[in-house]
Amino acid sequence: MPSNTSLTEPVAARASDGEASPFYIESNVSFQERRSRTLKHGHTFAVFDRRGDIIAANGGSDGIYHRDTRYLSRLVLRLNNAPLLLLSSNVQEDNAVLRVDLANPNMPSRRLRGELLHVNRLKFIWNAAYYERILIRNFDVREHELTFGIEFGADFADLFEVRGRQRVRRGQVSAERRSDSSVALRYLGLDGVERVTSLAFEPAPNRLDDAMALFELSLRPGQGTRLVLRIACDLRSQGDTVARSFYTSLRAARRALRDSSGRAAIIDSSNSLFNEMARRSVADLYMLITQTEQGPYPFAGIPWFSTPFGRDGLLTALFTLWIDPAIAQGVLRFLAATQASEIDPERDSEPGKILHEMRDGEMARLGEVPFARYYGSVDATPLFILVTGEYFKRTGDLETVQALWPHVQAALHWIDTYGDPDGDGFVEYHRKNASGLINQGWKDSHDAIFHEDGRMAEGPIALCEVQGYVYAAKRHAATLASALGHATTSTALLQQAAALREGFEAAFWCEDLSTYALALDGAKKPCRVVASNAGYALLTGIAGPGRARRVADTLLGSACFSGCIPQAWASAAVFALVQASLGIGFDRGAGEIRFDRPVLPEFLDELHLRGLQTKHGTADVLLRRYRGDVALNITRRQGNVPIIVSR
Repeated sequence: MPSNTSLTEPVAARASDGEASPFYIESNVSFQERRSRTLKHGHTFAVFDRRGDIIAANGGSDGIYHRDTRYLSRLVLRLNNAPLLLLSSNVQEDNAVLRVDLANPNMPSRRLRGELLHVNRLKFIWNAAYYERILIRNFDVREHELTFGIEFGADFADLFEVRGRQRVRRGQVSAERRSDSSVALRYLGLDGVERVTSLAFEPAPNRLDDAMALFELSLRPGQGTRLVLRIACDLRSQGDTVARSFYTSLRAARRALRDSSGRAAIIDSSNSLFNEMARRSVADLYMLITQTEQGPYPFAGIPWFSTPFGRDGLLTALFTLWIDPAIAQGVLRFLAATQASEIDPERDSEPGKILHEMRDGEMARLGEVPFARYYGSVDATPLFILVTGEYFKRTGDLETVQALWPHVQAALHWIDTYGDPDGDGFVEYHRKNASGLINQGWKDSHDAIFHEDGRMAEGPIALCEVQGYVYAAKRHAATLASALGHATTSTALLQQAAALREGFEAAFWCEDLSTYALALDGAKKPCRVVASNAGYALLTGIAGPGRARRVADTLLGSACFSGCIPQAWASAAVFALVQASLGIGFDRGAGEIRFDRPVLPEFLDELHLRGLQTKHGTADVLLRRYRGDVALNITRRQGNVPIIVSR
């Protein structure tokens, strides 16, 4: 994923007839113009400008956020009441730390020429707290008396307020100076929850109030000084010094990232640019992963989507399954724990349906937005079954499958009843809540599904890719049923999948377009539009072999190229591409690693995969390209790990 901002589609785009939805995210500043810096750990993330400051202007996303609330909306450094000059600003490769280098502007009234004072900011997030160390050094040949100010403030805006949602009423804000070196900013929400931002400084500022910490410094030539700041999204105890907690937390944050990303197989190649992309993808992926009670879950993206999304988590888990199956296990367990069990039109909830989005902010708690637990996606439920099957195929983990089987059965029941209310064999959607999503596939803007003449499709709508998900889900469920001893169920599921494939080919194929229709509308008329959705027919295997080749040729044509517009699973895309190129697969019974007709692109002469895991051990495999063929060497093997190559 190209870095870490806006990594998924908006919650909703616009309501019908062009009317703006209250949840539409309108961009008024380009990403390239902003070039924000982001940090994240767990349920806490921060968005800074390039100087490392937080200036929450209208429409801006700057801030420190915790569980869908902005706990800090202003953090600005001032030297002699003037802004500092930017020298450099970079998030380190592992995404643990943001380092910013600044310098003083020219200050004739202070007899201080520009860029003689250096300011280094080192910042990170750990356990619901933000830490910053500021080093200031005088490189002038003369002593300087300085005032160094840190301005701060907290608006405690709900994430949906930051995105532009207007509220008639808000809670009460207050501030408390707790000591000479600490202050607490408080907000008592309308939901009855008190949210507290506690700031602590070391050393104690010369002056401290509820909006600024001011330090008076005297620096001789070559002399430097250190300031440390901790901003906690709670009333953090004062048991440890701020500086000591900075260093212990920094070590813990880096160690945690190393430990989690260390589960993943390592990809190295002869192409340095590809290696950089792979490393960035790993760093972004594991930064976005949050540890839940059920295991690791990749949150969808920063800033607006740092929360569990069903579809995004499942596809990310699917694409990373071969390098780190623990991600899929965590995603499946979490979604099983949050699976719908009742009919609730306000949340588009029906028994067996898998979560679309989950929020924990004040507005969600009060019902001002419908996303506390929202189930308005048509594809997450079959994807849940599909990923469960792929997880079992990858790991052979029958214990986890047994625990998930009742949830798989509930999801299958939803597909056959609520997902297909008219019984035509196709799963379709039609929102139950007037303020929910109009379109409930991965393209969820109001105008995403349309006919070739531009008319909007009227629901209920059966999307092309969803039928593929259901086809694959039933085939995977058949395998799971067989492994659990339910032979009759397995046979029935395979028959249902075969019938769906036959009906899909008849209803969706557009001969003159050489692809499948985007969708069927409520009158069962195909939306004869060339769209990337048809690509999922290849992923899921519902497309027949001859037509699959034609779809691939159509989608790879120049007319279908629209640029790299990142979605939530973009961080995992590189792993999916590597797996597809090499035909990597796993045999859960024999513990084999398989390479099915491996191919390396022209820009890769060598590709080294280290730490490929099976239930019996691990292996490192080196692949080299020779005149259109690929040679494979095992460079390390621990345990009994058969490697099978088919040509």
